[in-house]
Amino acid sequence: MEQRFIMTAFGKDRPGIVADVTRLLFENGCNLEETSMTLLADEFTLILLFTAKSAEVESTLARECRRLERDSQISAFLRPLERRKGGAPAAFTAATLHVEGMDQGGIVYKVSQFLAERGINIVDLKSAVQASPESGTAVYQMDIAVQVPTGTPLASVETGLTAVAEELHVDILLTPQH
Repeated sequence: MEQRFIMTAFGKDRPGIVADVTRLLFENGCNLEETSMTLLADEFTLILLFTAKSAEVESTLARECRRLERDSQISAFLRPLERRKGGAPAAFTAATLHVEGMDQGGIVYKVSQFLAERGINIVDLKSAVQASPESGTAVYQMDIAVQVPTGTPLASVETGLTAVAEELHVDILLTPQH
């Protein structure tokens, strides 16, 4: 019976990191389902969702992760996933939040805490700091894909986000996806 896993891996950026990590999956009969890979500072990071033909491959993959660390200076961590539950997914409205303002501590925390308190699920979050072309000031930009539970009025979410934006002195824009 197939087993699903998530692997996270990262190493100093260089050509071949993706090949090194995915080789061990290929050689062990695993199939990639979803990936997210990006450069953070000078570290290339990978998040991989994959299936293996059976759970028995876990010990082999764990050994291969240690070999990657030793031979290629790539840190890799593996976690088996529980079987999918058969229930219907909860109904939601997809939306995107865009946050922009002067860089400061607490932006991700305060926005994500607001969302969590309302049962709003984050499905993707990307952020970056860039220098303003006019002043050179560090400007923080964040885009968050969210799932707002059906029945949660978007107007009340927007009102709450306005309060968060005022507290942080940033702009927050909520855009429902259709």
